[in-house]
Parts: sequence; structure tokens; C-alpha cells
Amino acid sequence: MKNLKLPLTREQIKELDAGEVVFLTGEVFTARDCAHKRLAELLDAGKDLPINIDGATFYYAGPCPAKEGMACGSCGPTTSSRMQSFAPRLVDSGLRCIIGKGEMDEETYAALKRNGACYFAAIGGAGALYGSKVKKSELVAFPELLSEAIYRFYIEDFPVVVAADCKGNCVFAAKK
Repeated sequence: MKNLKLPLTREQIKELDAGEVVFLTGEVFTARDCAHKRLAELLDAGKDLPINIDGATFYYAGPCPAKEGMACGSCGPTTSSRMQSFAPRLVDSGLRCIIGKGEMDEETYAALKRNGACYFAAIGGAGALYGSKVKKSELVAFPELLSEAIYRFYIEDFPVVVAADCKGNCVFAAKK
């Protein structure tokens, strides 16, 4: 097990191996289907993105409203394959880490490898646990998307598994 501070450097990512358990602390951005579509539309139009994704980590999640005294409500991972039509382009544009749930396609894994990036798997059904690891939350883009808006989170001791490392190894490969 490793405790890592976000954002991760490429050197830190090179030291990660598929299957390894890590605890993340630092800044992540939530982003789901609708936000990914908007980001792709901005890139297509040659416009600036509302957030800097260079070296950033995306958490594929849509947070529930926070209870009093909490930064976030339940916030479990969303199925990552829903974002795979956008993920390679965003990784090629500087996104360094993805946190989600489940398998992604070969195009996404190839983008991670060529860019020295990685994919972390979070545990489905553990939304309350993950919500409790969010210490600060700020809405930063697309407020009209409600829970699918982009939020900046500060997370502490956020448990994940390295699902795909930058060397081309993937925990889902054994299934094939």
C-alpha cells in the first residue's frame, strides 16, 4: 500500500503497478458523461476548458448533496466505460489520472500508456465511504448539469486500486 499526494508526477506514476492498493490525498475533479461531452465540444471549437486538466485527476462521479457539516454526500464511482469515447482525447490533452469503476477499452489503455498516465478503480457501492473522504468541495464548471457538473474536491486517504498502469498492465486483462 502507498499513500500518494495528488497531483501525481509522471515519475510517481511510473512506480505504480496494476493491482496495487493506494490511498490518494489531494485535488480531483468530478466529471461524468455530460461534462465530458461539454469538454469535448469546447476542444472541438478550439476554446479554452473551464478547468486546467494538465496533470489533473478526474473522478468519474456525481456527488449527492452534502449533509450539514460534510463537504459532500454519498459519492461513489460511475461506470468508466461511459466516458471511454472521450477519455483518450482528454488524456492526450494532459489528464494524468482517472478514477472510476470497471473496465475501459483498449483505446483508453493505449492513451494512458503513451502519455504516462494511469487509471484507478474505486469500489462500487462504497459511495458513503468515498463521500466521507471528501474534505472540501467547490462547484467549478457547468452548474446547470447539477450532480453532473464539475466539482473540485480535496480528498484525503481515498482508497483505490491501480487498475491500469502506464506500462500497459491492467487488472482486467486476466478476464480476456
